[in-house]
Amino acid sequence: MLIAVPVVALLAWAGYAAVEGKEEIKMLPLPATEYAPDKATKAGETRTLVVAGGCFWCVEGVFEQLDGVKGAVSGYAGGTKATANYKAVCTGETGHAEAVAVTYDPSKITFGELLQVFFTTHDPTSKNRQGADVGTQYRSAVFPLDDEQKKIAEEYIAKLNETKAFPKPVVTTVEPLKMADFYVAEDYHQDYAACNPNNPYIRGVAAPKIEKTKEKFADKLKKEEPAKK
Repeated sequence: MLIAVPVVALLAWAGYAAVEGKEEIKMLPLPATEYAPDKATKAGETRTLVVAGGCFWCVEGVFEQLDGVKGAVSGYAGGTKATANYKAVCTGETGHAEAVAVTYDPSKITFGELLQVFFTTHDPTSKNRQGADVGTQYRSAVFPLDDEQKKIAEEYIAKLNETKAFPKPVVTTVEPLKMADFYVAEDYHQDYAACNPNNPYIRGVAAPKIEKTKEKFADKLKKEEPAKK
């Protein structure tokens, strides 16, 4: 599906991308506490992290680069099933955030490492906005699926604020979620950055985030498969 992009929005995104491109992303520490289920996971089992950090095309594109990530699915979290559709969510009045459910192999990457990547690759100090994308649907949020994920996320945010990891306070919300209340977005949103590399928004906003992820987390990237002869 082709999504029209207004010229004014393109100019705004371009301006924010230019500023973001000049800023150095600071490498953040890992959470102090490990997620116990990661260590108890049997071979072949996976775990899930759900987060929101602006447009889900960007967040999904970032996590898809990481070794151990089995899948990153764009969807809606924080509202009801009745309003879990793109048109409604874009109003900013549904309670939903554009979120991404990340399924991962704990033997290759952990919950804590994924949180580290998440907070490093978006601005957790901006309330209800990322760059030129403004609205409650673009809020920074962690949606813990159990009490331990909630505790780790809250302690990590507190640590980032105590150590002044960012120039401004982290405003990321922690909103407990049942996986049944994560609603998968429309098909055309899935793998959007990978499938639409020439889209102006992807070139101007998502691609720079993905490239910075590759630079900062080179040791965590998926290995490229050799070309078949």
